[in-house]
Amino acid sequence: MRSTTRKLESGAQLALAGMGINAILCAAKIGAGVIGHSYALIADGFESMLDIVSSLLIWAGLKIAARPADASHPYGHGKAEPVAAILGSVMILCAAAALAVESIQALYLPRTAPKPYTLAVLIAVVIVKEFHSRRVMKLARETASMAMEADAMHHRTDAITSAAAFIGITIAMVGPKGYEAADSWAALFACGIIAYNGLFIFWPSLRDLMDTAPPRTIVQQVRDASRQVEGVAETEQCRVRKMGLEYYVDLHVKVDGRITVTAGHEIAHRVKDAVRIAVPEVADVLVHIEPDGPTPAPVG
Repeated sequence: MRSTTRKLESGAQLALAGMGINAILCAAKIGAGVIGHSYALIADGFESMLDIVSSLLIWAGLKIAARPADASHPYGHGKAEPVAAILGSVMILCAAAALAVESIQALYLPRTAPKPYTLAVLIAVVIVKEFHSRRVMKLARETASMAMEADAMHHRTDAITSAAAFIGITIAMVGPKGYEAADSWAALFACGIIAYNGLFIFWPSLRDLMDTAPPRTIVQQVRDASRQVEGVAETEQCRVRKMGLEYYVDLHVKVDGRITVTAGHEIAHRVKDAVRIAVPEVADVLVHIEPDGPTPAPVG
C-alpha cells in the first residue's frame, strides 16, 4: 500500500509540473501566434489551456486515489484513478473537436503568411513536451496507471500538434501564393491524431471502472502461486478486479476435507501471502476454503 501511495504521489507531482509547463508554453504560443500571424500556433496555445485543466483533473484524481481506505471506502479510493483518466481523455477529445472546428473555419478566412520566428517557438515546444511526456509515460507504464498515461498522452499530443504546425507554417512560408492556409490544414490533420489518443485512453479506463477482468496473465499468476502452497489440492473460482493501481482477488481453493478448521485457516493465510508475494500489485486476497475428497461424517 505504501508503495502504491508513493507511486500515486509521484504521478500527482508530475501532473503538477505539467501544469506549470503548459502555462508557460500556452502564453508563449498564443503570444507568438498573434504577433507572428500563425493560426496553428494560436490554436496550439488554446489546446495547451485545455491541457492545464486536464492536468489539474489528473492531479486531483491521483491525490484522491492515494488516500487510504476508510469506513466509507473500505476498498480505498483507487477508482478515482480511472475516473481521472476518463475525464482526461474526454478533455483530449474536446480539444480535438474544438481545434478541428476552428481550423476548418480558418480555411475560409483571408490569411497572412506566418513569421519565421514562430518556427523557433514550435521547436522548443516539441522538445519540452516530448521530454516531459516520456517522463510521465515511464511512470505510467511502471504503475499501469491509465490516468498518468492520459496525462502523458496530453503532453505528446501537444508535441504532435506543434510538429504539425511546424510543417504547415514551413509550407506556408516557402510555398507559392495560396499556400498561406497550410498551417490550418496541418492543425486539422493533427486533430485526427489527438482524437485517436483520446479514445486510446478512454476505453481501457472505462473497462477498469466497470471492473472488467484483468489480463489472463494476472489470473494465471494468482492460480500458480496458490497451487504451490502446501495443502492446496486445486484452485477453483478465481476472480480478480482492479482498484486503481492494485488488484483484489477472490479465490476458492480445495484442501483435504478431513483437516481441522484451524489447519484450513492457516492454509488460507499461506495462500494469501504467496499470492501477494508473486503478484505485488495485489492488495488483498479473500480465500474461500472448499473440501476435496471425502469429508468426515457429521457428529450426532
